[in-house]
Amino acid sequence: MEQILLVTGGSRGIGAATALLAARAGWAVAVNYTANPAAADAVVRQIRDAGGKAVSVQADVAHEDQVLAMFEKVDAQLGRLTGLVNNAGVVDVTARVEEMSVTRLKRMFEINVIGSMVCAREAVRRMSTRHGGAGGSIVNLSSAAARLGAPGQYVDYAAAKGAIDAFTIGLAKEVAAEAIRVNAVRPGLIDTEIHASGGLPGRVAQLAHLVPMQRGGTADEVAQAIVWLLSSAASYTTMSLLDVSGGR
Repeated sequence: MEQILLVTGGSRGIGAATALLAARAGWAVAVNYTANPAAADAVVRQIRDAGGKAVSVQADVAHEDQVLAMFEKVDAQLGRLTGLVNNAGVVDVTARVEEMSVTRLKRMFEINVIGSMVCAREAVRRMSTRHGGAGGSIVNLSSAAARLGAPGQYVDYAAAKGAIDAFTIGLAKEVAAEAIRVNAVRPGLIDTEIHASGGLPGRVAQLAHLVPMQRGGTADEVAQAIVWLLSSAASYTTMSLLDVSGGR
């Protein structure tokens, strides 16, 4: 049976690294993007040039109608999903909690939490043996911030990732008997573009001394953990929160 994977936020950073690595492991990959089709198409082209199968699919995961359309496109272009990586996420500029607007908080939770939950819902409808599926694997992207709290910087982001941890645990138990495994990866300081989007392009280098391994991680190091959790090598692993954080 062909293994079919959707990676949200798959056009850059950890998502792109995961899409490329999963394709090398034999997955057909749908690369989701929000607003940069050229970046997603570049990932798809790399996969196809290496002999793999991939398509790009647009959707802002904060909007249910776009999520539904995205899953329908994956159904039509690749087939019934067997893997989902809930990678799409945002940070915001550094701020203390008393400076955060409701607009900021809603964006943080609509994309990072509700978007992931809606994507997981649609994946379960396709994977679950209850719905005629053959099973599958869901990997949520959490963060070491869920443990650390990110004070003075991203408490809202940390809280959203704490919600992802709780969601991972609950959903894993809910669908374990339906041939679906649900896990989360909690990256630490990883050198990707997300820091620049929050106004701190040098954040990894500045904070590397706080990491026991004394360096930031790479997107590929996180992707290795994600693709392992997706794979049959992790067949008895569900409800796990896997830290990829250099000991931090």
